[in-house]
Order: sequence, then structure tokens, then C-alpha cells
Amino acid sequence: MELIEKTVGHVLREKAATRPDHNFIIYSDSGLRFTYAEFDKRVDDFAKGLLSIGVKKGDNIGLWATNVPDWNTVLFACARIGAVLITVNTGYKTHELEYVLQQSDMVCMILTNGWRDSDYIAMMNEIVPELKTAQAGQINSAKFPHFKYVVHIGQQKHCGMFTASEVFTLGQQADSTQLHEIEKSLNVDDVVNILYTSGTTGFPKGVMLTHRSILNNGLIGGDNMRLTEKDKVCIPVPLFHCFGIVGMMVSLTHDSAAAILEGFDPLLVLATIQKEKCTAVYGVPTMFIAELNHPMFKTFDLSSLRTGVLAGSPCPIEVMRKVIDLMYMKDVTICYGLTETAALITQTHYDDDITVKVETVGRALPNIEVAIRDQETGEECPDGVHGEFCCRGYNTMKGYYKMPEATAQCIDKNGWLHTGDRGVKDKDGNFRITGRLKDMINRGGENISPKEVEDFLYTMPGIKDVQVVGITSEKYGEEVGAFVILHPDVKMNIEDVRDYCRDKIGKYKIPKYVFFVNSYPLTSSGKIQKYLLREMGDKLVKEQAQAT
Repeated sequence: MELIEKTVGHVLREKAATRPDHNFIIYSDSGLRFTYAEFDKRVDDFAKGLLSIGVKKGDNIGLWATNVPDWNTVLFACARIGAVLITVNTGYKTHELEYVLQQSDMVCMILTNGWRDSDYIAMMNEIVPELKTAQAGQINSAKFPHFKYVVHIGQQKHCGMFTASEVFTLGQQADSTQLHEIEKSLNVDDVVNILYTSGTTGFPKGVMLTHRSILNNGLIGGDNMRLTEKDKVCIPVPLFHCFGIVGMMVSLTHDSAAAILEGFDPLLVLATIQKEKCTAVYGVPTMFIAELNHPMFKTFDLSSLRTGVLAGSPCPIEVMRKVIDLMYMKDVTICYGLTETAALITQTHYDDDITVKVETVGRALPNIEVAIRDQETGEECPDGVHGEFCCRGYNTMKGYYKMPEATAQCIDKNGWLHTGDRGVKDKDGNFRITGRLKDMINRGGENISPKEVEDFLYTMPGIKDVQVVGITSEKYGEEVGAFVILHPDVKMNIEDVRDYCRDKIGKYKIPKYVFFVNSYPLTSSGKIQKYLLREMGDKLVKEQAQAT
């Protein structure tokens, strides 16, 4: 397959020229819409504005915001001037923010007021106290020597900060010569984004992705959904996450419209799909579960839907059936990838049957090599033999920013990226992910796949969701623990769960511990933090032992 060998900014220019009046960015709840031509002009103005305040090609620019309307303006403007966009997790607090500001050599931060209980302005002032007395564009931080500029997306004027409106105005008044010269100098293999991993273990690492990687994963991912200029994609996933960024590249490369939500709300997702007649929607399984279980679900007309992407974690077959039958998404696809692979390595095809979509993560994308490798020997495993999931291709990150040792641990000397996931390939070329290598439960020498137990428990009537982890055991090393969310008004106890398992799965796989909970700890991108469930389980077991 022929890959796109153009930059992100170049592709947007082409779309603005060929489809100027076609909608690209939509915020249905506020009625805001940008055509390709309108958005291209807005990006130019902001890009020239950034150059006017002093930002240069190669500078690292942070963006700390939910999916606000100008989120994508910043993304494309940075790409157009050769700056690298650093997407900052919306849930960060001062400790994490300070780390990223320092580690990334950030020159400029573009931010909103905050999100939920996080006051971004207060946190910036706390870790960069010089802001309080600085003129906009003249920050001299003792702790962060690279840091010079802050741009606030909002109406209020803050000390030491430009407003986004001021940047737009400067750009509108600026000549375009410098911008066009920079654009000519850019290369498809230039880093366009640094995304910090969610940090479920230790401090995050900055993943460097190129124009080529994000654009072509968007191209191929959209092809697998048969997207065209007639499609309208609902995007409720966070744009700071790789899923969101590549999701935008899907729309861009297929002339499609993107109906974006500022934050996930199942009711607003359903309303947006109905109002805009969206043909596709993205999400992780927990999002789809929330939509399907919303009390007003049946009042919405979702018949315009045809396809979409389910990614981030395995999808139980009962949920997939409802997505296909009740949400009309017969062409829904399952994707697998990491931030380090620009979100995609494999994908199911739109016409795969439901078994393939729930039991596998599909086939390797074109132009990407995928191999299951033996952990000990490094040799490729035959079909049906489990090993580590590895890939090599255009999608592979350039590395972790300023972390050569961590990069070398992830990408070997032959260019193979080691995912840390355990997988297997079947005779049809479909891959299965059977767990993280470190997530496998080892009970007295018996390896147990958490996903296998989860899939079984999900068939039990009354269970809405379940997550399985290893609980520390003096005797066996680990025991199986299940964290269960019940449907409303359902009553259940541990023996009900264990009785349901008896004679149906191996005795060693039956959960010794069952914890009934109302929710799971999630990252800001919606992924379940299993390491926190393990810690919670160990603590609860100790408390139960002390009580007896």
C-alpha cells in the first residue's frame, strides 16, 4: 500500500483547496462548525501568531486542555511551524506537571482554566512563580530555563500570559513569508508530537511520533472502516491521547467531518450521534458500556451509525453484540496498539464476524511487520504459540525523549518494538492479546490469563463489568481476585460467583477473592489501572485477615 509522504500541515492545505466548504470540525452542543477552508485559515493565523511571540521551529509546545474547539487549531499550527506539540494529560497535578515541564524542555504552554478539581492557572503559578510578575513573553524561570511563553485559551487576562485572542490577532497582522519558508523545510520524519505515557508504572516517558506515523495510521485505520467524505465521526475520546490524535488524522485523510465532545458524557455522545447523524463513533469499552446502560439510551435514534473503533482494552462479547445490534454498528472495528506505535498495529476489518472482533485484535496493518517472539530466544514463534507481541514499521516511535536507555529497551537493534504484551497468532493471520507479560497471574506455577477469567465471568447474569488481577498469596505467590460491578438492583455475594465458576473453569482459575465495587480507577484516557486494583485487593485481604 502506498503511504502518505506529506506533513500534517500539507495535507490540511490540500483538503482546504479541494474541499473548502466541507465541514471538518463540529461541536454539536454549541453549534460551532469549521469547514476545511475556515479551519485552515484559523490554523495559519495561530501559527503566524506563535511565530510572532517568539516560538521557533523545533520548540516543544505544551497543550493542557480538554477537547476545546481550538485544541486542534494548536495541534495543526504547531505541525505547520515545525514545533513539537506536547499533549499534557488533563488530570495532571503539580508533581506530574513539574516533571513534564522539566523533562520535555518545554518552551511554551497553551492552557485553559482547568478541568474538574484541577486549577491549571493556579498550578502554573505555583511551579513557575515568576509568572506572577512577568510580562507576557518574558518569563525567566530559574527552575525551567527553556520556558518562555504561556498562552491562555479564555477571555480573562493573567499575569505573564498571552491570551489566545492576542495570538490570533498577531497572526492576522503578520506576513506569511516566514510560515511558508518553514513549511518548505519540514520533513515527514520530523517529530510532530510528544505524548507522555499514562504513567501507570513510574513517571511517564515522552513518546516521539512523526508526521508519517500519525497520518498513515489515520489513513489505514479509516480505510478499514471504509470511511469517505460522506462520513461524520463522533469523537468523545480525549484528544491529548494518541487515540484522539490519530482519530483526527482518520477524518483528515478521508475528507470526513469530526464531531468532537469537550469531555466524555454518555448522554452527550448519544445526543451528538442523533443530531449530527454520525456514521461512526470511537471509544473504549467502558464508554460504550456507559452509553448502552444510560437510562435514556432507547430514546435516541442511532440508526445513522455504521462503524467505529473499540480500543484500549478487550471488549466482552455481550457488549459487542449490543454495539452491533442496538447501536447499528455492524462494521465496527477493534484496534490494538500503543502510544509508542501511534495507537495502531493491528485492526479487525469491517466485515469480520463477531467472533474475530471479540476474540482477536485483527491482522497487521499494511506496511507493518508483526511477529510473536519467544522471550528467551528472541525467535519468532509458530502460529498458535504464545510469546511477546513485537512490531516494526512506519508506525514505530522515534524513541522516548531524552531517554536513550529506555528507548533501547523498547526497540531492539533490528528495529523491532517490543510491546510488553503477550500474544498469539492464529492460522488466519489474526492476533490475540492474552495479557501483559507482567499481568499474567502465576498461581503456584500455573499461568492464568486475567482476560480468560474476565470473559467467563462476564457471562454470569447480573454482572455488568469485571476486572481480574493477581492478589498476593504466601502459599501460591498469587491468587485470582475479581473486582465486580453489578447491574442496578442485583444482589450477589462471593459464593454466588464461585458457585457459578465451579465445573465450568479450572479450579485454579476460580477467584479466591471477589470484591464488589461501583467503579474502577481509570487513567484520564479511560484505561483501567489494574496496578491500583492489585494494590486495593492486597489491602482488602489484609484488612479481612486482621478482622478475623
